[in-house]
Amino acid sequence: MRGYLLGILVLLKHCFCGDDVNFDGDIKDFVVGKSKLFVLTDHRLHQMRLDLSEEKRKDINNATHQNRVNILVPFDDNDTLITCGTLANGYCEVLDLSDITKSIYYESGISVGPKQNKKSVALIAGPSTSRYLLVGKKDDDGKPPYPVVNLWNTLQSQFGGIFSIIDKTSTSFIQSTASDVEFVDGFQRVSPSESYLFLNAKIDSESKVHILWMDSSTDKKTDLFKSLQAATIQCCNDKARPVLVASTVIPSVNGVIWAGVFSAQNQTDPENTALALYDISTVQGKVKGFCTAGDKICGSESGRALHPLSVVFKYSSMSSVAAVRKGSWIVMFIGTSDGQLIKLILDEKFTPGCSTVLYKSDDERAVFPRMHFDPADFKHIYIALKKQLRRVSVVQCAKFSSLKDCRAALDPLCGWCVKTQRCSAQDECSNTSWVSIPKNSLQAQLLSFQMIENSSRKITLHLSLSLESTGNPIFSCSFTTGSVNLCDGSDPTAVFPNCSCSFSDQLLYTGGLTVSAAVTIEDQKIEEKLTLRNCSSITDNSPNASYTQCVQCISSGCQWSSQRCDWTHGPGPQLHIQKSNDACEHLLSQIVYKEPEILSLEPNKVSFHGRNNIILRGKNLESVTKIHIQGDLDCIPKESPVIDRSSDTLRFHIPPSGTKGTVKVCVVTPDDRCHGNSIITYSSQPSCTGIQPRVSWRRGGRKIHIQGSNMESVESVIVRPSNKELQTQYNRSSGGLWFNTLRYDGTGLFNLSFKVGNFTVDCVGNFSYKPDPEFTGFTTAQVATDLQVNIQKKADALNLSMSEVKVTGYQGDRQYQCVLEKIESNAVICKITGQSDVDTLDIMVGDFSKRLEPHSNIKYLYILVALVLLIILGAVVGVIVHRKSQRQMNEIMNKELEMLESNIRRDIRQGFVDLQTEKAELIDNVGAIPFLDYKHFASKIFFPEAGTLAAVMVRDIGQDSEQTTVDEKCQAFAALIRDKQFLSCFVHALEEQKNFSIKDKCTVASLLTLALHGDLLYLTEVMEDLLQSLMDQSSNANPKLLLRRTESIVEKLLTNWMSICLYGFLRESIGQPLFLLVSALTQQISKGPVDSVTEKALYTLSEDWLLCQAQDFEALKLKVVFAVGTGGEVSEPLEVNALTCDTVQQVKEKILQTFQRKFGFPYTQQFRDIEIEYEKEGKFVMLQEVDETSEIRGHVTMLNTLKHYKVGDGACIKVITTRVHAPLRTQTSVKDDENFSIKYFHMVDPDIDTDLSKHPEKKALKFKEMYLTKLLSTKVAVHSFVETLFRSIWGTLPNSRVPLAVKYFFDFLDVQAERKKISDPDVLHIWKTNSLPLRFWVNILKNPNFVFSDMEKTPHLDGCLSVIAQAFMDSFSLADQNLDKYSPTNKLLYAKDIPQYKQEVKSYYKLVKDQPSISSQELKMFLQDESKKHQNEFNESAALRELYKYMLRYFTEISQKLEQTDAPARLKEDMHKVKELFDNMKRSGWS
Repeated sequence: MRGYLLGILVLLKHCFCGDDVNFDGDIKDFVVGKSKLFVLTDHRLHQMRLDLSEEKRKDINNATHQNRVNILVPFDDNDTLITCGTLANGYCEVLDLSDITKSIYYESGISVGPKQNKKSVALIAGPSTSRYLLVGKKDDDGKPPYPVVNLWNTLQSQFGGIFSIIDKTSTSFIQSTASDVEFVDGFQRVSPSESYLFLNAKIDSESKVHILWMDSSTDKKTDLFKSLQAATIQCCNDKARPVLVASTVIPSVNGVIWAGVFSAQNQTDPENTALALYDISTVQGKVKGFCTAGDKICGSESGRALHPLSVVFKYSSMSSVAAVRKGSWIVMFIGTSDGQLIKLILDEKFTPGCSTVLYKSDDERAVFPRMHFDPADFKHIYIALKKQLRRVSVVQCAKFSSLKDCRAALDPLCGWCVKTQRCSAQDECSNTSWVSIPKNSLQAQLLSFQMIENSSRKITLHLSLSLESTGNPIFSCSFTTGSVNLCDGSDPTAVFPNCSCSFSDQLLYTGGLTVSAAVTIEDQKIEEKLTLRNCSSITDNSPNASYTQCVQCISSGCQWSSQRCDWTHGPGPQLHIQKSNDACEHLLSQIVYKEPEILSLEPNKVSFHGRNNIILRGKNLESVTKIHIQGDLDCIPKESPVIDRSSDTLRFHIPPSGTKGTVKVCVVTPDDRCHGNSIITYSSQPSCTGIQPRVSWRRGGRKIHIQGSNMESVESVIVRPSNKELQTQYNRSSGGLWFNTLRYDGTGLFNLSFKVGNFTVDCVGNFSYKPDPEFTGFTTAQVATDLQVNIQKKADALNLSMSEVKVTGYQGDRQYQCVLEKIESNAVICKITGQSDVDTLDIMVGDFSKRLEPHSNIKYLYILVALVLLIILGAVVGVIVHRKSQRQMNEIMNKELEMLESNIRRDIRQGFVDLQTEKAELIDNVGAIPFLDYKHFASKIFFPEAGTLAAVMVRDIGQDSEQTTVDEKCQAFAALIRDKQFLSCFVHALEEQKNFSIKDKCTVASLLTLALHGDLLYLTEVMEDLLQSLMDQSSNANPKLLLRRTESIVEKLLTNWMSICLYGFLRESIGQPLFLLVSALTQQISKGPVDSVTEKALYTLSEDWLLCQAQDFEALKLKVVFAVGTGGEVSEPLEVNALTCDTVQQVKEKILQTFQRKFGFPYTQQFRDIEIEYEKEGKFVMLQEVDETSEIRGHVTMLNTLKHYKVGDGACIKVITTRVHAPLRTQTSVKDDENFSIKYFHMVDPDIDTDLSKHPEKKALKFKEMYLTKLLSTKVAVHSFVETLFRSIWGTLPNSRVPLAVKYFFDFLDVQAERKKISDPDVLHIWKTNSLPLRFWVNILKNPNFVFSDMEKTPHLDGCLSVIAQAFMDSFSLADQNLDKYSPTNKLLYAKDIPQYKQEVKSYYKLVKDQPSISSQELKMFLQDESKKHQNEFNESAALRELYKYMLRYFTEISQKLEQTDAPARLKEDMHKVKELFDNMKRSGWS
């Protein structure tokens, strides 16, 4: 009853508590103290029971006080938990170990843990009389040597008080000169009192693992540090693994055995990490770069490096390790980066057994580097996976149901409990026998036997079990042959674990004997079939002993001695059973064969479904008997037979695999040795994304291409429903495959399936058969010395390509190849070189062929004669009809010409009047200029397409802090790109790739700008180096073309750099003239008719946007009042200028524009949120864009205008806000209709056939040239604004100054011209023009929306600004303009102004040159100020992550570029480290 209650309690415990708990943030650290768990996340510290139920929680930061806890150490002897963090320039707090919400002591202003987010080690050290907090860390500040190990007081009673580092005489510590130090682990040994620290260090660009030892039996900090001994730890013999990932100390009676996980930093290597064991009992010597403070020399090295006792496990990505000891056994627990917890058994010689997986996460989250055992019974281990803490049982005995299965597990923690009759841990089996595996029995079989020949012609069979027991279980054995008992009854009683059976030797002389052996232990029976042979006869008939005979001898229970098989002679049941691999090993050398060698496997990447007919190429393959395939966690390799072979090639099938990943392949020879170590990768099954083409002709032979992923694992394609299997060919360059279609005379759709190993995988899509192509004939024509052949064909749906058609011409017995030039739907055109005629043609299309004879030309002659006759007849009829209608037409034309002449005369006179009376009084009041802030201005310059990338790069309120935090991986990558040599190789490697587009170049340049925005001085230096490299390229032989376009990363960098440096100048000096110009242009355009649909206007600077179909219009002055509230009150009237041809929407826009100009701020509502009413006869009539009175022509509706509503001069218009007067809202804007330009028109005639007799004004013929004077009048109106803007830019206005960046960069170009020995002044002028006006100012002139907020740049406004920008650039041109009447109007418009502007530009360039040079200190201060001004405005982390994608895409090419430039090896190492950090993040999400 008691047992049942206990079972119910255990069940309830797991129901309510569970084996895992998820937190609201990533787990940063967790520790065990006083039977409690303490878990640290980003925001909180949690106090947990051992069953993972939460007791207490404590917030460690909030929105206003950011804090990162970097020290978490339980002080069990003092019942406290020590925590330290970064808040308030560093702090430490002592918490109650039983209740973390109780603070015992708090001190701020001390920096105990690392300032940066780096690894550190902290532990309680020192003798029991004086305990210290030992901290190993490295902060990136100050100059070397850096303090890396300190001792901090833990009690107020110690000298200096709690958290003091001073000693009674001085401050002592361990210091380092290493460029990079990363502490990984540490522990304190109690007896004797010793402290150990383990760390990674980079010295002289070489990575090493070091161990630091200190005698902590003294209570003086100075003496403790003076005892420092150190050594380098090396791993391993097969390859260097210079980075320590995790470690643990193994409980030992004698000595100190330590295990470490070492990494080669190569994630693609299936043996990237290794677990090695070391004896660290005696650490003596010094290592370079580490010494006690005060030592004069910190670079000496002495003593020996530590080498492993044993390398017990290798895997691609181990991340953590822990260990327990059970007698002579060691049980290792290994965490991996792909979320597995692996159990590994070691015997007393450190020989590993089979590994087993205790747990595997479903999403490959990495196991945290530290794991902790349940201190209550050590039967569970706690592991952390990102946000989850999991409690995993390390003793999983219950799943084994029999003694044999329990023994087969080879787990020293499990044994068979005789009383309870189940497999269990030893502490669960009391007062009874517990049967388990004996020591050093990993390689031993459960049951072994030996035969001894006695003098009395008896054979005694001795049998032994590889088991041991804590008691004396009931034990018996039986031996039978068939149903007859073998034993003669003379043997002693069986005693666990041995028994024997004696029988007559005559039973063996007649041949082999099969014996059934049954061993009973309590209620468990173990049965085994034994094959016994006459030992003397095994080698009697053989002149030479062989390895096979030796193995057969020992497996039969005989003794191998002196090259012969013989009986074992010896008294008693004592067994000395030989092992075949020991006794027969010397015979391996007698086996004569050449050692096989594997050169390649084809393919070496397969689906997890396996693959048939793998081709293995190598040498000396004749002796291979089978293939072994072994995965990382496979204890027993899979075997595959050899199908066929030669000396250098063999074929085999690779079996399916339950998991993806790499496996090792080796070939087995007759001596059971395995040779070679090749790799095959299991990947996902293939999937197809498309079939092209999707039709074939019926004769077949068409090449069908299939695109998709993992296509190399496809063996063949099956066409359904015919179920025919077709061979495929894999295309490495495209990643797809293809096959040739078979003949099929029917119709219908065909589906495809892939054969992958012994499985089939369906492919999306289908294809069908169409009739064969029909070629009907051909004609020829002589072209120079070649013969052009035109082949007629019927149109079809085959869409033939030129590579599918082969044409051969025949002239007599000779044949000629006809080279295809074009394939059309009804013709094929080809050419035969150097030939004048052919008799016949052969056309081949796949498996279809056709022979053609030439067409006769007679029927073409008949057709030609008939056409001539028809033409003559038609001409006669036409002359008669024409004469009759000519007279009528003349009369009509005379009237039309008179009207046209009158209209033209009127329009020209009006244009002349406009030009002579044009006034430039456009701007009344613009109010405050709405500048964009810097970060949004920069994002528009850097990413003009304004996609999602631009939005992510700007830091805004509410953005996810995780996405903006520069974490460890981003910090590492940021440090890497701050190496100028690496960044140069990175840029050049990317630009050398053909698939690296101009868009990619611009993106990379802008990402670099953002990533390095905090260090603009370094960005400037990089830009200069890249510019010099660009100038030195052989492709830039003509220097005048330099910087003309943005076709490289550095050219976009230059654009960004100019934008950064000139933003202040732009706001202070250029912003107002630019805003006034845009405002003046907008007003001038709206001064005349503007077509609401096409946006063409009568007043414009661009001929392309000139409105030539303007109706007659009149100017109106409207009195506009604004409704106030809902009681009918209105505001004072506002005078608004409008035109009779304005639509209702245009009137709304003019009202709002006038309001802003008048008052200097915008109206509270947008035009979409207001309605207007017209006061007519004392009532207000709603004005709508379209209503039931609108004019309709064909299917097109004309927009209503003021003329349509008969609104006169001085009319009163009331503005109503739809939010206040919601019931009055009648319709949404028709411009919201996606077919607006098709369904509606304004002034430009719709393209329809209709009777225009009712609209005589529409019949007037309009010439665009009549209105060109409107361009000139617009230019006159805005001319003063244009000149003010130009002169503000090139500094000819009073008190103008040249920006520092312009002077600096122009001087840089001067120096480069001298370096390149360029004496032509025109080249320098062009360089400067391409760098500043073309690269920056034109971009600003054409895109004022980059500078001002809420500015809509319409296509029409863009056209006008383009004209001004063209004039701006013409001012910088050195070439003289040769203009005539055919020149474009945008050139003619400013033709008279350009010469004056050119003189001003020359003066500007001279002004820049004559100014004093900018010193490097001035530039540095300017750039530092710019960086500081805009810090934290951009998401540097996002920019680095996007940049990393390019590094990953071209990782190999960048590595090769580093090698070509003889870059230091550390750069490649750093690059691999960055890749590893990002890969870890991708697999696990740990940041």
